[in-house]
Amino acid sequence: MDSHNVLIWIVLATLSAGIISISAAATLSFKFLGSIVENMVSFSVGLLLATAFLHSLPEAFQDSQASTPYLFSLLLAGILFFFMLEKVALLRHNHHHEGDGHNHHAGHDAEEAGKSGWMILVGDGVHNFVDGVLIAAAFIANPEVGILTAIAIIAHEIPQEIGNFMVLLNAGFSKKRALIYNMVCGLLAVVGGVLGYAFLEQSVSWIPYLLVFASSSFIYIAVSDLMPQMNRRIQIRESIKQITLILLGVGLVVGLSIFNH
Repeated sequence: MDSHNVLIWIVLATLSAGIISISAAATLSFKFLGSIVENMVSFSVGLLLATAFLHSLPEAFQDSQASTPYLFSLLLAGILFFFMLEKVALLRHNHHHEGDGHNHHAGHDAEEAGKSGWMILVGDGVHNFVDGVLIAAAFIANPEVGILTAIAIIAHEIPQEIGNFMVLLNAGFSKKRALIYNMVCGLLAVVGGVLGYAFLEQSVSWIPYLLVFASSSFIYIAVSDLMPQMNRRIQIRESIKQITLILLGVGLVVGLSIFNH
């Protein structure tokens, strides 16, 4: 695939990642279809882990001139980085509510909710920009890995975007404003993809390291954020459904790989 076609695929993939995930999240958030959200969490675990272990990491280790211990060290550092990043976010989160005895002035909580809404938008914008860079790196390394990376990002973004919508609505944003602002944040993935392409085309040696970093993100999200949610539902029927959906996610990655080969 020539460089022009790679750029077109990157733009289409990042645009789809933003629009599809946000549109699906908005639909589910506004209709409060909780059961579908739970199913999406299990399916995302399979997609994220399979993309990381069966595609991104093998591609990175195959193409990199770095030693295997160094790449594994980067994978470990990435997982710890996302852990610390989440810790900072949790420490900054305000858990009080009106009438909680904290003696805040009237309307204080509405103001705080509004601030949390804008913080969510800023964080989401940065996150989408980074997703765009990672998609660009994956496509430059291998179009197959790029497609699977985009699919995995879309899948894990839907539950996250649902949470973002809930925070924005709670912060006083109308449904229309919440949707528009999230769409703008979603377009930052395209910006990240185009800039990532421009930079990485000149620095191809960085691509394996970005693939390892992306894998650390996928693994951390699956193991730290999504699996604990699944473990709250321990009934046999729920467990069987979760395992089935995880295997479907893995099967989709393997199936796409076989089809592309």
